[in-house]
Amino acid sequence: MGRPVVGIISNSHLLNDQYPAHAGGRMNSAAVSEVAGCIPLIIPSDPRLVSVSELMEVCAGFLLTGGRPNVHPEEYGEPWTEAHGAADRCRDGITLPLVRECIGRGQPIMGVCRGFQEVNVAMGGTLYPEIRDLPGRMNHRMPPDGTLEEKFALRHCVRFTRGGPFHQLLGAEEVMTNTLHGQGIKRPGKRIVIDGWAEDGTPEALYVEDAPGFALSVQWHPEYNAANDPVSHPLFEAFGAAVRAWAAGTVGQRISA
Repeated sequence: MGRPVVGIISNSHLLNDQYPAHAGGRMNSAAVSEVAGCIPLIIPSDPRLVSVSELMEVCAGFLLTGGRPNVHPEEYGEPWTEAHGAADRCRDGITLPLVRECIGRGQPIMGVCRGFQEVNVAMGGTLYPEIRDLPGRMNHRMPPDGTLEEKFALRHCVRFTRGGPFHQLLGAEEVMTNTLHGQGIKRPGKRIVIDGWAEDGTPEALYVEDAPGFALSVQWHPEYNAANDPVSHPLFEAFGAAVRAWAAGTVGQRISA
């Protein structure tokens, strides 16, 4: 049996500021291939081009990536303001129903950054438009200057629930992570369990309660240096094991409290 396929959710992009494209970061593909042990496949995130049912037949699991555009606030019942920033309704139209279908079937998904927020919204949760504007919160956004290594540097601690899924998987109650996001969870959705928090109380890790398969998501970017980082590596390894189990005809690895 060959390697199973993981669909990597793409982002709308303009090449040379004029040519429309669907793009995915190389580090996402590398993490899926080299650490999870699966075939990375970039998904055009547009319901006019692909359907959720088609994607679920082609892919054994899905990586919901980060991206500059945000989930449109209408998806969680709030009006748009300038603070919400740019949105991508086409990506919303694919990822939100995809999350719900995967959770229902037990098909493995892992959300990263925007993907973390998409899982919450798909399950009925809401988001803050700008974390750094909240009292007592730090600035979680990407540093505007510096090298790629400096932008993805470890910047804050994440504390997990003792005995929870992330504590069990990573073997530590506290880890250091990067942080490159503006928005964050306001109200957790139905069955969304927050299992990790930054030092300022911002939710950083979640799982879906009683999901029959792998359904973990993180607010940071574990795809960066996934082959070597002691936090990222076990996350992608566990995700890959769940995808292979699904492809082999069994329900993916379940990790819950």
